[in-house]
Amino acid sequence: MDSNVVSGLSRTVDPVPLARSLIDIDSTTGREGEAGEWLAGYLRGRGYRVVEQPVTDGRVNLFASAGSDPVVVFSTHVDCVPPFFPSREERGLLFGRGACDAKGILAAQVAAAERLRAVGETRVGLLFVVGEERGSDGARVANDRAPAGVRYLVNGEPTDNRLGAATRGVLRVRLKAEGRAAHSAFPELGESAIDKLLDALMVIRGLTLPDDPLLGRTHYTVGLIEGGVAPNVVSAHASAELLFRIVSDADPVREALRVVEGLVAVEHVLDIPAVRLHVVDGFETAVFPYTTDVPLLGRWGRPLLVGPGSVHVAHTDEEHVAVDELHAAVALYETLAIRLLG
Repeated sequence: MDSNVVSGLSRTVDPVPLARSLIDIDSTTGREGEAGEWLAGYLRGRGYRVVEQPVTDGRVNLFASAGSDPVVVFSTHVDCVPPFFPSREERGLLFGRGACDAKGILAAQVAAAERLRAVGETRVGLLFVVGEERGSDGARVANDRAPAGVRYLVNGEPTDNRLGAATRGVLRVRLKAEGRAAHSAFPELGESAIDKLLDALMVIRGLTLPDDPLLGRTHYTVGLIEGGVAPNVVSAHASAELLFRIVSDADPVREALRVVEGLVAVEHVLDIPAVRLHVVDGFETAVFPYTTDVPLLGRWGRPLLVGPGSVHVAHTDEEHVAVDELHAAVALYETLAIRLLG
């Protein structure tokens, strides 16, 4: 046991009560302060050296080490999507906001790190960031503070305990149309921004977008549409936000969108590229269509992606993870770290 550990402190951590303690703190994006404070105290109480990385307004990332310079770092995010709802257990499942995305994962990573410390392995660190669900501001801060010597980043997202081979990136754009207001009885005196926006969306629907042998074809959703002031007024303003799930970098999609610039202004809001991930022989792998903090943590070593739970229930009002899967993840993280350190 390393010298920073309180004498006699058990290295055993049950991930379920730890996950429940975290789930029961509302840490929807922007409100992570209380969860960060609680978790920092918990880790310090177990003998970790914890560095708080300020992000904004009392929100902090946490980097914890066990006495040695870390070679492998377990990482995930503290924030969750709204709405918050607390934990409950039933039928062998743990429910609650963050159960699988990603507070259950965080608890499994802490439990695995504690197992490793129990056998004297202190080269595994912990990085828990804020803001992953809305722009990854925590990851951007953390990337500027990567310690020397880290070789592998094991990022946690719900993958059904399979190693990710690749993930899609995102390009988020806002389309803005400008028109001229008029009384709807005389539409010829106005210019409809909504019509321009709809025309642009129809053009985009017909675009040929990039595809990839591993990740498939680029797809997108129109997530938000706004415009107009009243049914009897020709609209002077309209906008839409689109989220493209990209399969490389964003440049080919940016270029394709130039075709609508005569109808609308195209504002590029967020751009995170697709990534190929490090895999290890003997572990089941899969490709995932979502985006993670990994592309923004490039200074933390070769990236891996794995965690308990299914993305199909993340962000839903029935978010959950199987308790057995959570315990299996502890053993998986432990085994993976040993392989990477070996």
